[in-house]
Amino acid sequence: MNTSVTVVDHPLVQHKLTLMRRKEASTAEFRKLLREIGLFLGYEVLRDLPLSDVQIETPVCPTKSPVLAGKKLAFISVLRAGDGLLGPMLDLVPSARVGQVGLARDEETLQPTRYFFKVPKGIDKRLTVVLDPMLATGHSAIRAVQELKDAGAKDLRFVCLLAAPEGIKAFTEAHPDVQVVTASIDEKLNDKAYIVPGLGDAGDRLFGTKEG
Repeated sequence: MNTSVTVVDHPLVQHKLTLMRRKEASTAEFRKLLREIGLFLGYEVLRDLPLSDVQIETPVCPTKSPVLAGKKLAFISVLRAGDGLLGPMLDLVPSARVGQVGLARDEETLQPTRYFFKVPKGIDKRLTVVLDPMLATGHSAIRAVQELKDAGAKDLRFVCLLAAPEGIKAFTEAHPDVQVVTASIDEKLNDKAYIVPGLGDAGDRLFGTKEG
């Protein structure tokens, strides 16, 4: 496996992911499980945040204790499914800045094109975490990260719930400097570019816009 890819194989993550994969899982259950797994993914992708010591006073005595250092983080949701991971990330870091990248597939070129882009100021000085539950072909993730790099982002990481080997290969070749954190690398893509065994369309299941 590529050294820039981390699979969070904690037993609770794998258990919850199995519950999410079931086609009978309700929209409410799917949302709840995605939020719970998102906390684990956030823990992993943010495990090396810089710290600095500040002077505080506990009920017992004065002491020096660590707090986050540097400019506030930026969480970037790739619309629309990325919003499902945004909640748990903000639970962990409520002060983070938030941006969104909207991409749609061009029916002629079959490549993603940008229809919305709004990111925090000073992104060149922020750790920027890109959120999208599914890394299938990798085309959208590659384009989203490139848009952010073009906007000045330098310290980028990518978080997804599931990845296909094809998507991992394409993404890490395009952006070898960007760490990927995921809960699972599944078997393959099918002929419709769905991850197998996967869990279907994450956006539809998250927002309840399609049966199954």
